[in-house]
Amino acid sequence: MENSNNKTTEYNISRNSFFRWILLLSGIILTSIGILGIFVPLLPTTIFFILAAWCFARSSEKFHKWLHNNKYFGKYLNDYSSGRGMTLNSKIFSITFLWIGILASALLLTDLLYIRILLIIIAVGVTWHLVTIKTSEN
Repeated sequence: MENSNNKTTEYNISRNSFFRWILLLSGIILTSIGILGIFVPLLPTTIFFILAAWCFARSSEKFHKWLHNNKYFGKYLNDYSSGRGMTLNSKIFSITFLWIGILASALLLTDLLYIRILLIIIAVGVTWHLVTIKTSEN
């Protein structure tokens, strides 16, 4: 399957209908949060669209194409997937939101040390990934 950037996109639609519905619902929720992030200055957008695209690629080819080709927010996703990168503001907001969420979860939602360690490792990994993505100018 081809997307608007002439890059081949593989769809790995789950055969498990329950899992497919969970991924579809997750993609819709993540897309909604991403849209909200366009209007709320401290809420990132790109990371939510990336996660939604991942969910849609495994649950619905139709939604995946819609997300990539949307005239209002397809740009965020296409800039990332085409290698143009993320803006510095998107990176800062994404990393800030990530750490606030991870630390709140680790400190307020669990008393288990191994869960806290796992959450911190995930946050470090995602932070590293975001930092190493090319920084675009717009």
